[in-house]
Amino acid sequence: MSVVLDPPRVLGRRSRSSSSPVALIAALLGFTVITIDVTAVNIALPDIRDSLHGGMAGLQWVVDAYTLMFAALMLSAGALADRAGARRAYAWGVGLFTAASLACALAPGIGSLIAARVAQGGAAAVVMPASLALIRQAYDDPRRRARAIALWTVGGSVAVAVGPVLGGALTETAGWRAVFLLNLPVGALILALLTRTAVSPRRPAPLDLVGQVTAVLTLAGLAFAVIEGGHLGWTSAPVLAAFAVAVGAGFAFHAAEKRHRAPMVPLEMLRERPVAVALAVGFAVNAGFYGVTFLLGLYYQQLRGMSGVEAGLMFVPLAVLITATNLMSPRVAERFGRRPVIVVGQAVLALAMFALLPLGAETPLWQALLLLVPTGLGGAFAVPALTAQLMDSVPGERAGTASGLLNSLRQTGGAMSVALFGALLAGGGSGFSLAGMHLGLLVVGLLLCVTTALAALLLPRG
Repeated sequence: MSVVLDPPRVLGRRSRSSSSPVALIAALLGFTVITIDVTAVNIALPDIRDSLHGGMAGLQWVVDAYTLMFAALMLSAGALADRAGARRAYAWGVGLFTAASLACALAPGIGSLIAARVAQGGAAAVVMPASLALIRQAYDDPRRRARAIALWTVGGSVAVAVGPVLGGALTETAGWRAVFLLNLPVGALILALLTRTAVSPRRPAPLDLVGQVTAVLTLAGLAFAVIEGGHLGWTSAPVLAAFAVAVGAGFAFHAAEKRHRAPMVPLEMLRERPVAVALAVGFAVNAGFYGVTFLLGLYYQQLRGMSGVEAGLMFVPLAVLITATNLMSPRVAERFGRRPVIVVGQAVLALAMFALLPLGAETPLWQALLLLVPTGLGGAFAVPALTAQLMDSVPGERAGTASGLLNSLRQTGGAMSVALFGALLAGGGSGFSLAGMHLGLLVVGLLLCVTTALAALLLPRG
């Protein structure tokens, strides 16, 4: 590890032109692996439940422990990358992610697996912004940098496609632990590549530790209340205590951000109408997409009796649609404006939630695949335009903060959706409740209708 963090001077003098492709490959691999880890684990959940004897709440925490730490720490990970330097921070993040993956693979019980997933999520929060900063450092020319970032983005889309299939194949042939063991050689390769990239400069960037801690407590308390509320009862003492922790920590977070000289979430930025609407839309879009991904991974295997590979293959058409629509969205937004694209994308995703309501144990598979089409189109159509709209709504010096906040809210939306769907799917027991699945789809669909209306009414027309 010391070789990666403090390489010899000769490597530090390596020219940017020679190290740029290496930096891009390293950044692309890191972003891809942290994305695959979400979708691949979704397919492995039934096997994890059988192996570690975890109920629905345990499976929810396996997903949300990762996503919540990812969401919460994303708020200050950019500042950490600036303070440490992009390459150093990236090496730290990849090293921790690799070690946590090994801990996941060796976990003897559901509790230790969840703890290791917390560490994975925290590491992923560092990897994501540091990988982008690494690309920014490696490419001075704006056009080459734009192409590099486009490749980085496509890597995420490919990971969404590969993740379920890879997760199903590994789980079926070698067991669910192989899903995490796969990260070890990838992590080692990334660390080796980093020794061939230029040293990153460090920049002074204040850390908002009180704000960061209270943000984690707020999200964790809320997730615990929603997840456990479906199992322990919404008026049980632990659930009410978790709600109280979430509310108290939320007020403390607000107070901390109001007083800090360099808050990680500038409150005045949230008072800007386009910013607030964009963040709400990001939350709702991810709630729809990740909620459906979690739901269908269990639906295909628990209710339809599919193998892991078969369930993973069901997601391939969805991922192809996402990739194609992501590439098309900016061109459509350029012609018709961003607001129509954001509104239509959300409306289609809301329609997708309602279209899935008839889904049952006897629904023909071709029909189940067809019903997924609007899910692949909606979110992928809206998100590129949404990101561009947010970037145009804040001053240039706030672009990094706004981007981190949007990614954090999107991850939080996914985590809360998984918490809600899992609580409703269990139906108070350990089975799979179709009624709970339909109720969850209805709730998220209505949320998307609300944010669609907000975007139509409040986003600028230009």
